[in-house]
Amino acid sequence: MLPSLVPDAGLWQVALMLTLPNLLTLSRIITVPLLVALLWPGEMGARWTTGYGLAFGLYCLMGITDYFDGYLARAQGAVSKLGVFLDPIADKIMVGAVILMLAATRDIAGIHIAAAMIILLREIAVSGLREFLAGLQVSVPVSRLAKWKTTFQLIALGALILAGAVPQFPFVQSVGILTLWAAAILTLITGWDYLRVGIKHMD
Repeated sequence: MLPSLVPDAGLWQVALMLTLPNLLTLSRIITVPLLVALLWPGEMGARWTTGYGLAFGLYCLMGITDYFDGYLARAQGAVSKLGVFLDPIADKIMVGAVILMLAATRDIAGIHIAAAMIILLREIAVSGLREFLAGLQVSVPVSRLAKWKTTFQLIALGALILAGAVPQFPFVQSVGILTLWAAAILTLITGWDYLRVGIKHMD
């Protein structure tokens, strides 16, 4: 009997899902352990400025891929269910990993831990709420305020990483802490907006 020339359906489906935007999203997830490894010496009290510098470059690269995977998906008409599923997960994994590492390295310390916890807990809570609303086929669009929250959050974490690479410029740390609190305040506001929508659909 001649072998079938029709490719395996499962492999074919996987190949179709591995578009450039999805590959960029997956690259962000795969890169998170490397980002953590670059910051890890700081957890042991070692000030490895080179590691922080490399981590900052990698963080910026991950942010650029975050922009381009969405842009390319829309431009090419290649928005997929896999991409919609993976993109927010990649963002939350990166944010959660960076916050935990910066807390471990004491780059976020004292009262400022509260701001980091607000952001981290909100990410978890909103993910659960979105999953709940998705089951009810209720869509919650991203507000302009939520976009500002994301912007402040990304700037804050980037500045706090960069501060470890350039300790001779303490104002970088100050910028990171200030924008971290700005993100935390917006996190509470936007989190309440999501919760109000969810409460309306809870019997």
